[in-house]
Amino acid sequence: MVVNAVKWLLASRLRPFFLVAAAASMILNLALLVPSIYMYQVFDRVLASRNNETLLMLSVLAGLALFLGYFGDSVRSTALGLAGRTVDRFLSPIALEDSLKRAASRAGRADTEVLRDIAQLRAFLNGSAVLALFDVPWLPVYLVVIALMQPVLGLIAMLGVMLLLALALLTERFTRAPTALATQKSRATNDCARAVARGTEDIVGMGMSKAAIAGWQVCHDDELRAQERLVRVSSRLSALARMSRQGLQVGMFALGAWLVIDGQSSSGITIAATILLGRALQPVEQLIVGWRTIVEARAAWSRLSQRKTSTPQGRVVLPAPAGKIDVERVWYSTGSGRPALIKGVSLRVAAGESLGIMGRSGSGKTTLVRLLLGILRPYSGVIRLDEADISRWDRDSLGAHIGYLPQDVELFSGTVADNIARLGTVDSEKVVAAAKAAHVHEMILHMPDGYDTRVGEAAAMLSGGQRRRIALARALYGSPRLVVLDEPNANLDAEGEVALARTLADLKRNGVTVVMAGHQIHRMAPVDKLLVLNNGAVEAFGRADALSARNTAVVLPIHSRPGLQA
Repeated sequence: MVVNAVKWLLASRLRPFFLVAAAASMILNLALLVPSIYMYQVFDRVLASRNNETLLMLSVLAGLALFLGYFGDSVRSTALGLAGRTVDRFLSPIALEDSLKRAASRAGRADTEVLRDIAQLRAFLNGSAVLALFDVPWLPVYLVVIALMQPVLGLIAMLGVMLLLALALLTERFTRAPTALATQKSRATNDCARAVARGTEDIVGMGMSKAAIAGWQVCHDDELRAQERLVRVSSRLSALARMSRQGLQVGMFALGAWLVIDGQSSSGITIAATILLGRALQPVEQLIVGWRTIVEARAAWSRLSQRKTSTPQGRVVLPAPAGKIDVERVWYSTGSGRPALIKGVSLRVAAGESLGIMGRSGSGKTTLVRLLLGILRPYSGVIRLDEADISRWDRDSLGAHIGYLPQDVELFSGTVADNIARLGTVDSEKVVAAAKAAHVHEMILHMPDGYDTRVGEAAAMLSGGQRRRIALARALYGSPRLVVLDEPNANLDAEGEVALARTLADLKRNGVTVVMAGHQIHRMAPVDKLLVLNNGAVEAFGRADALSARNTAVVLPIHSRPGLQA
């Protein structure tokens, strides 16, 4: 039972720390045998002989043992603390990166529950429950010592240990389901709270606060009921374990006293055996009391193990792309059995050309944009950037050559310069160059602290148009060769639209490949090629001027022509 619960502790990166902790536990537990033996010797030898030299020698040996015990205990705690920090430092960056990629591929938010799992492992390795796991293997040693002192007391001690181990088995059985249910309900409550937080403006603006809180309260009440059930079961079992240990010690002392009266034992043996039994039963009691912590740590490790990280290893770094795009019969769906969102799309954009993607809401524009960037992966077909499958590019090296303005702009807490520099080290020349390329330099200079203006949490200090214009500068940071813009003119005023048009003209002049998705591409800038999507399929694709000559509704707001969408 215990082995199955903690076998994750044998992971290769943790093994050195646990070997040190195990060695320290050996020193500690051997040292803790000495006080009982010391009492046995004092009661049966020193008091009988009244020899002060023997008492002094025994006291010095006991003091030395206690010093070794202190050393073993402190080394063990330090080793386990280092193990917890190692788990955190190794797993947290990988888990967060994988969480961000999963969130991007599902157009959602990053799953921070994985960081909670890692924090739970670190807390477990710094807690008391893990110490009991290192002390339990020494339980037979204590039983053997008691049996060597007095066989009858040794037999009673073994029966008492078996009783507590049986109680530990019952604890595992009765708390497994309540623990899983409590964890599930806690996560559901957190999900509900995050959903309410995301819709703050809508909720407050339309007076939906009471209804939103009522919905969260339902989830919260379910969590409280699950937690109450778990606490009720675990607290009763923990109380039973504590009282059982005390009862066994009382029984041991009573039996020892009876043996002393009967002449089969001595007072020193009775006292020493009782103390040793308490020490032997203590880690078992701690296991029962802390079993919930062990189960939660095991579940956290299991969840982390099931997350298959998609971080590429050992990939060849390709040279900077020129910006040529080839889409070959791409199909995409969010899952097996679900309708396809992109249906057999094929197109080609030469380096330096511009592509406009049009279609009504829900036609697949944003999905195709995310496929072109490699955020999503098609289940059929391939998307190539400079002849290489974009999914095979190293994302970190490719990111420096791609600019992306998403439909829903998110800026991060920090300064305007931090956001334009993509949260990296701020290179003032590159930041200003990107702002000028986005024609937002003057707007930033008029802010209270210029480029050092803090945007606030969720960019609350900026308007929607300001956020989008700064995000455009971020997309242009580092002079990328491929720029992808999803609804770039959303929330822009007349000044912002003029700045956007000038930016697109500059990109065209500099030979940058530009992909734009929107409803009214013609209002932003002329494009070389135009793609019209209808329910995820290509309705029209070709040179923009040719399509315009054939039907002007393609490049103007599309309302009149059946089958084409605005």
